[in-house]
Amino acid sequence: MIDLGNYGLYLSIFLFCSGLLIAIIKQSAIFVLIGMELILNAANLNLVIFSAGDPSLQGQMMGLFVVVVAAAEAATGLAILLLVYRQYHSSNVKDFNRMKY
Repeated sequence: MIDLGNYGLYLSIFLFCSGLLIAIIKQSAIFVLIGMELILNAANLNLVIFSAGDPSLQGQMMGLFVVVVAAAEAATGLAILLLVYRQYHSSNVKDFNRMKY
């Protein structure tokens, strides 16, 4: 019998590491948001895997909460990014330091 918990944890580790790598390496704000979404999906996968043996389904309810927070974060982040792009005509993260002045 295949233990899906271990494979799910491996997938979660891969998602987290790839999301962290994308958020650190890429210069575009869109890719940083994609990296953050991958990190949240890795956390969500961990919550669902560890709640598989819990009869009260608390981990799956927390997973649903993480999905709602991720959707709100994506909508807010894209709205802010559109406003910044209209002002500075760039979505490069390093160009955002002009907002200090």
